[in-house]
Amino acid sequence: MIVYGSTMSPFVRKVMAFAAEKGITPELKNAGMGRGGPEFEEASPFRKMPGFRDPGADQGRDFCISDSTAIITYIEAKFPEPNLIPPDPIARARTVWYEEFADTMVCALGGKLFFNRFVAPKVLRIAGDESVAAAAEANELPPLLDYLEGVVPASGFLVEDRITLADLAVCSPFVNLDHLSVAIDPVRWPRTVAYVAAILARPSFAPIIAKERAIVAAMA
Repeated sequence: MIVYGSTMSPFVRKVMAFAAEKGITPELKNAGMGRGGPEFEEASPFRKMPGFRDPGADQGRDFCISDSTAIITYIEAKFPEPNLIPPDPIARARTVWYEEFADTMVCALGGKLFFNRFVAPKVLRIAGDESVAAAAEANELPPLLDYLEGVVPASGFLVEDRITLADLAVCSPFVNLDHLSVAIDPVRWPRTVAYVAAILARPSFAPIIAKERAIVAAMA
């Protein structure tokens, strides 16, 4: 199986961590930001990361799909154990909610910071809009942290007191905040800080993050 993109994207990182928790290691091919070529565009017609290919899986033809949720849904169905999207109706609904919260709220907030403080100046070599990043950090981030502080259980896992997609999705965008040295106050949000640190220390995330940190340091 092939994942197209860069783990600097929280969506790609989520897919790779999800696969790792399944004991699967897809090949990661750099794509996006003008890279990837026809193979990537076949998997992701709108050239959004991540794209995905499972060679020969569709009656001998390659199965291609894009969007992190679609890719994860496919992997979960093809490799059902260990389940990371619980079958219990309530637990499944909560897992889907937390992924949606992560994708549409945490990643959106993180994108404003990461694009304007890293992608624009470091990758595209254009000026980012610091006013957008600063406003997002000051006004949008605290309510999201307040929410997490109130819902993270003592077990350190959002659903069923075990690792699920919910944890992988919610914590993935925090890596981008860490790359920017965005400080999260451990006095105001102690449960959230401990929760994110523990999930990102898992073997599914840690090697990915170490490689990304080397890239970020090289581009400083």
